[in-house]
Amino acid sequence: MSKVYITDTILRDAHQSQAATRMKIEDMIPALEILDKVGYWSLECWGGATFDACMRFLNEDPWERLRTLKKHLPNTKLQMLFRGQNILGYKHYADDVVEAFCKKSIENGIDVIRVFDALNDVRNLEAAIKYVKQYGGHLEAALSYTESPVHNEDYFVDLACRLEEMGADSICIKDMANLLLPYSAYSLVKKLKEKVGVPIHLHTHNTAGTGDMTNLMAIQAGVDIVDCALSPMANGTSNPSTESLVATLRGTERDSGLDLGLLSDAASHFRGIATKMKAEGTLDPKVLNVDSNTLLYQVPGGMLSNLISQLKQANAEDKYYEVLAEVPRVREDFGFPPLVTPTSQIVGTQAVLNVLMGRYKMISKESKGLLRGEYGLLPGKVNEEVRKLAIGDDEVITVRPADLLEPELEKYREETKGIAKCEEDVLSYALFPQVAKKFFETRDAAPEVAREDGVRTLFVQDLS
Repeated sequence: MSKVYITDTILRDAHQSQAATRMKIEDMIPALEILDKVGYWSLECWGGATFDACMRFLNEDPWERLRTLKKHLPNTKLQMLFRGQNILGYKHYADDVVEAFCKKSIENGIDVIRVFDALNDVRNLEAAIKYVKQYGGHLEAALSYTESPVHNEDYFVDLACRLEEMGADSICIKDMANLLLPYSAYSLVKKLKEKVGVPIHLHTHNTAGTGDMTNLMAIQAGVDIVDCALSPMANGTSNPSTESLVATLRGTERDSGLDLGLLSDAASHFRGIATKMKAEGTLDPKVLNVDSNTLLYQVPGGMLSNLISQLKQANAEDKYYEVLAEVPRVREDFGFPPLVTPTSQIVGTQAVLNVLMGRYKMISKESKGLLRGEYGLLPGKVNEEVRKLAIGDDEVITVRPADLLEPELEKYREETKGIAKCEEDVLSYALFPQVAKKFFETRDAAPEVAREDGVRTLFVQDLS
């Protein structure tokens, strides 16, 4: 077996899982030169919730963030997380918007695009796969891993084979809730390596405390790449620690070849950032603990920090475990969707509403859309009583949802005349209209200054 490759998530999933995606570009820049020397397979640094959080909370242009990262990381592949037909938003977009977003992401510096669909409905991945390949990106297709009466090993192996046939350059097992236990990981990776010809990449978390063991067993089974996070923001709801794995593999046939000294230098910087975020209250200590109840609730790391935030706003933090217990009940009613954005937010928000208002006394617009089939085919049997409460006599959508959407990029161009300075602005608006519009207004009203590092930024009040 050859060496194992590592993707580090410190610039995206680590702080999304622990600190609601509040790390600023200025917190990253001082460590980028070190990170670029490490020799990672890739650095996951964009996509997921970063796009929204940049504009909504940090007064940053996400595209400018990407260009800055590319400038400081010339020797390392940059990776993003892309929600298939949802792109980075929470609804389906027309194919022309998907195409434009793939094109601009690659143009601005992204090398690897990990594409997933929350329901594992491959129809929702067709456009993204096509356009990432067309514009020269590495297409990593993800299996949204979960466990339920309809999800088993054969299901995921068959799904991986289909994704390889569709053009995937690598396959990711996306275990967002740390449900993939070590021996199951060994078995699944073994079968995937027998059936699939492209590299297998494992993404897990440490919410239940099993992430390190899961990574190690997958490595024993021949996995090619694993996701880790530098130790200051590793573990708990985040990913297993990079340094711990590098040390574990040193001197073995699967030695990563990464330099622990460089990793230690980078970690030293991010330790200070984590301390600052704890002091600010953006990094909640709850997400650092091991919670084996995750294996019952199936709640991923990013969703946990969002639930805590929602309950804080409702002055109902004491209902935390009640909400967690409601999540699997809602999930079963909704036909066992894997819990990953946007389904994790939809199911999580509905669980909060059920606990605070009474079961299905209030049903969110997104829950109605999910039950109507707007997001794709739900994998299991839906509770028809709940569906009737949600959508009445509306017909359930059975075609690829994007086939019902007219091209819409031109509409967004028209709507942003006078406020969008470039095509990237149009795309920001397409995904988050209100947030982007407010961001543009703030950005355009503020004086622009050049910092010493050459990155252009805005003198604006930090709204976090």
